[in-house]
Amino acid sequence: MAIPKLDRLDKQILRMIAEDARVPFLEVARACNVSGAAIHQRIQKLTALGVLKGSQFVIDPEKIGYETCAYIGLNLKNPEDFDKVLEELKKIPEVTECHYTTGNFDMFIKLYAQNNHHLLTIIHDKLQPLGLASSQTLISFHSAFNRQLPIVDAPVLEEE
Repeated sequence: MAIPKLDRLDKQILRMIAEDARVPFLEVARACNVSGAAIHQRIQKLTALGVLKGSQFVIDPEKIGYETCAYIGLNLKNPEDFDKVLEELKKIPEVTECHYTTGNFDMFIKLYAQNNHHLLTIIHDKLQPLGLASSQTLISFHSAFNRQLPIVDAPVLEEE
């Protein structure tokens, strides 16, 4: 997959909106010394290239009753059922991420549960019936930090 070429203006815009997705385009335009229309066009371009994947509010799981965060490595009995298992995982609302991995697991998921009892119910009633050979659960006590990647490391197309 080709990496989109980003110029200095793209990177400056990305830095600003990564810090605050609600920053008004006119404020970004003033900081970048370009027009609001130019910012709007760049945002559309970055979205079309897949660099930006929308914007959203981030909900704190604990504030809505999900006290347990768990990471679970899954091994399937039949690896050919991978796509079927993936589709079933998408139907479990507590599962927020699913990754294809190398190493000891076929898949690695992140999920939130209201408490440890709820976590046990999810594992027993929703995950085990998917045809798991084994699983390993890690419970996160607390997220030390969560951040965006730094924009400074993105490839730059030098202006000619």
